[in-house]
Amino acid sequence: MTGASAAPARRPGSRRPIRVLLVDDERMVCAHLRAILSRAGDIEVVGEAYDGAEAVEAAVVLAPDLVLMDIRMPGVDGLAATERVCALPDPPKVIVLTTFDLDEYAVRALRGGAAGFLLKDTDPDDLVDIVRVGAEGHAVVSHELTRRLFGAFPAAEPARHQARDLVGGLTEREREVLTCLGEGLSNAQIGGRLFLSETTVKGYVSRLLAKLGCANRTQAALLAYDAGLVTR
Repeated sequence: MTGASAAPARRPGSRRPIRVLLVDDERMVCAHLRAILSRAGDIEVVGEAYDGAEAVEAAVVLAPDLVLMDIRMPGVDGLAATERVCALPDPPKVIVLTTFDLDEYAVRALRGGAAGFLLKDTDPDDLVDIVRVGAEGHAVVSHELTRRLFGAFPAAEPARHQARDLVGGLTEREREVLTCLGEGLSNAQIGGRLFLSETTVKGYVSRLLAKLGCANRTQAALLAYDAGLVTR
């Protein structure tokens, strides 16, 4: 781990920069990402890690808001590291880096708790925007791309059974909200469809994530696919 700065105390509503941890076994990639992100006045790169084990340690020590996680690394890879980071108390958001837009590893990372993924050839301006969106807790995988990914790499039968069992314990309204998440709708769009206030929708989404054991909206959307609430 290098280029690290200690985490400041978290202050609700503070305007401090978005703290980002870079994880990639190619140091030139980290240097490139750091150069791009450092030009944004509201983003601070707080550290770099070069394998999955270092990434987990750095996430604990630095408490970043967001981790840009490479997938293919020697030793502990990005898949295992994503699962470990997302299992931390008050975990940072994780966006995985991949080379191909239809990558089975990217899907596995999403199942492990990643909020989304981006391609390594992403335009620099788009990268900055993705970091901002991801740090706010929004999914960074489009609905269209989600359908392609999960259609190309469907869940195994045990995962589908588990998803159906989880959904079976939901109320009718909760199932409706989960279906909307699976369709990629925003809170405002869900409210419009179900005739609910946006505040009420936020409450439903928070309770759903806790009830289903999902780390984020992306995982909940994936579960909706696996349970058959949304067709591919």
